[in-house]
Amino acid sequence: MSTLLFVGSSGGHLAQMVSMSDWWKQHERSWVTFDTPDAISALDGETVIWAYHPTTRNVWNALRNFALAVKVLVRDRPDVVVSTGAGVALPFFVTAWLLRIPRVYVEVYDRVDSRTLTGRLCRPISSLFCVQWEEQLACYPGATVIGPLL
Repeated sequence: MSTLLFVGSSGGHLAQMVSMSDWWKQHERSWVTFDTPDAISALDGETVIWAYHPTTRNVWNALRNFALAVKVLVRDRPDVVVSTGAGVALPFFVTAWLLRIPRVYVEVYDRVDSRTLTGRLCRPISSLFCVQWEEQLACYPGATVIGPLL
């Protein structure tokens, strides 16, 4: 059985990862997200590590999340890190890349004709880069289309 680490911002990013439950429910897993009411509710009963937010233009929290990524990934050594973004994904992807832990990035469903900042930054270090719509292949040639999660 694989151990999975899901990393993503709360809100829609988290909702898309939660929607993959048919796949992840049979695996040991933990989550890294923000301690917002929606995340607390959605992940009730799950193992959760709370990340630091906000991440947009907050250098201090970015550094704190890099430190958190090192701590969690060295301690837990998951078989794969999965993310739909946003800002909290990058520290975990970079750290997982350095530790040679496979990384799966799923681009969000609502950016069909442009790339997200996190998608642009994580793609070069992703083991597998997935999109939810065929149209997203114009932005991410060679990505794997998995279909819409929501």
